[in-house]
Amino acid sequence: MRLLLLAALRAQSGNGTTAKRLQDHLEATGHTCTLKDIFCCDSPFTVLNLISSENIEAALGIHLYKAGRLLQGSRIPFGIIFGGTDINEDAKCDEKAQVMERALEEARFAISFTEAMKETATTYWPHARSKIYVQAQGVMAIYNPSFNLKSFLQNAEILQGNSSLRLFLLICGLRRVKDPLYLVDAFAEWHREEPSIHLMIIGPAIDPLFAEEVKEKVKRADGVHLLQEIPQEDLHAVMQKCFAVVNSSISEGMSAAILEAMDLNVPVLARNIPGNAAVITHKTTGLLYSDPQEFVQLAKTLMSDPFLHKEIVTKAKEYVMKHHSWDHERKMYQSLVLRLQ
Repeated sequence: MRLLLLAALRAQSGNGTTAKRLQDHLEATGHTCTLKDIFCCDSPFTVLNLISSENIEAALGIHLYKAGRLLQGSRIPFGIIFGGTDINEDAKCDEKAQVMERALEEARFAISFTEAMKETATTYWPHARSKIYVQAQGVMAIYNPSFNLKSFLQNAEILQGNSSLRLFLLICGLRRVKDPLYLVDAFAEWHREEPSIHLMIIGPAIDPLFAEEVKEKVKRADGVHLLQEIPQEDLHAVMQKCFAVVNSSISEGMSAAILEAMDLNVPVLARNIPGNAAVITHKTTGLLYSDPQEFVQLAKTLMSDPFLHKEIVTKAKEYVMKHHSWDHERKMYQSLVLRLQ
């Protein structure tokens, strides 16, 4: 089949990473898969023209609102993959919820990353329960073995003589739902006590106005550094060499960065929200915090307790191997796409 895969394809975004992984899954069985950025589509008419000009036979959309509104009335069969903010945030808006309901009615199937997300969706649209399947994100972290962390840190003006650094890494696009400023004040205060502690925030400026706010705040925050996005293999290399990966989001579907850190044997400290708690068991596969002060407390505990550190990375690796199999995800999507024929 000639398939259209509609998603937010901005550099290093979670949806973009997922879309490219799904493209690989589907093209492995002989389908032709065209990726299209939803932000390049002004209206459903843009998608209709693309379907006509490229002889598209079926489609997959990531994000029930952003992709679903463009696929409605497209006259080709399509499936929808929940993005996270669609179910957790957009569904609270009546106007968006109505658009999402119509898209879900037309969709042949929908994919939820977690059982909890499926249950939330069915509270809004109970009639759709039978067409919603649960498939956790698959993970296969690949890092660049030749990546030079020392040069990277020098360029970022983080390296300080021969001091032993403790690097915490926050990977996120700069938009409010990711709340990258949540830990900044607490981290700056901690850095003043322990200068070897640094927080690196890496990601693209998705919301330009908010990104400026983040830049101004970080300029005044000791030990906190804002860096532009880098290629995924380099990002995974940084991840592998940092002390811990941090998540501070207000809302998450399923964080690829968390899963990749687990796969790379790097501990995760994540904000205690439903999307993160669906992946992390506190003090078993990671650490969940409810406020910045608790984050600092847990991070200090992790630094001083090598047994806890080892236990978390071991259990987390076991978890992703069991529940986030790349091969299982591939087989699931290759099977589901046949429903679009």
